[in-house]
Amino acid sequence: MSEVPKKRVKRDLSGWLVFNKPYDMSSTEAVGKLRWLYGAKKAGHAGTLDPLATGILPIAFGEATKTVPMVQDGTKIYHFDIVWGAATATDDVEGEVVATSDVRPDAAALEAILPRFTGIITQIPPAFSAIRIGGERAYDLARAGHKLDMPPREVEIDALDIITHTPERTRLSVTCSKGTYVRALARDIAEALDTKGHVGALHRARVGHFTDADAITLEQLESADLAGRDGLLQAVAAGLADLPEIRLDARQAATIRLGNPVLLTGRDAPVALDEAWASLKGEAVAIGFVEAGQFKPKRVILG
Repeated sequence: MSEVPKKRVKRDLSGWLVFNKPYDMSSTEAVGKLRWLYGAKKAGHAGTLDPLATGILPIAFGEATKTVPMVQDGTKIYHFDIVWGAATATDDVEGEVVATSDVRPDAAALEAILPRFTGIITQIPPAFSAIRIGGERAYDLARAGHKLDMPPREVEIDALDIITHTPERTRLSVTCSKGTYVRALARDIAEALDTKGHVGALHRARVGHFTDADAITLEQLESADLAGRDGLLQAVAAGLADLPEIRLDARQAATIRLGNPVLLTGRDAPVALDEAWASLKGEAVAIGFVEAGQFKPKRVILG
């Protein structure tokens, strides 16, 4: 009689992995792959990255999933190539060419128009995007042949710089807010220069405090044993680096973990904060806010 294989036991694992997502892998596929590699019960990502893009995809395991919104709201840096002379249906290399132009902008002309695309700007997202229209994803409707009236949105561009430039292709770096569509940015820059263009390559180099310097490749993960993979994780608190930290003693931490507020004491104790996180010896205890000198937890992080 053959032996029934044992079901793989899922692990209660918490922390962040700064994953360097490879080309042609969706964000959902990445989460599934890493959840399997770690044998984790729970995992999620902090901000979708297109399959054709590479770079930083922060993966949250266990209790770190409670800090995903804070990482998603962090500043993003992308490096991207504009291929001049052709517009595509998807505004990237995946779509069919829908318009062409013989105009090839020089570096001076490009440099001159970049200030138009910094600060608060309005974008019309690509039709092939994950925005919901009437309850359905825009890319599903676009693939079905529907003509879409995409709603404009405001985004914030902090910096936009040329890295390299040739007549056929230019690489730029953009520092931007959550919700920015780099494909729309490339399309609109080309239109402003009286030509056509699309994204030829896209790499996300930063999400909040997570950067390329922290990034772990799929090859590194697959070549490591489980203990080695665990050693590549960052603490849950790594997802809270943009928030003020409230340091607690053991008694206060125990109170907070029961969902109760604590009075903050000391000369420098804050009186009011819209959002903050509480820690015990550097470990995250809760996310909450300070009101009338009390830290009030909204989400408790289990130790």
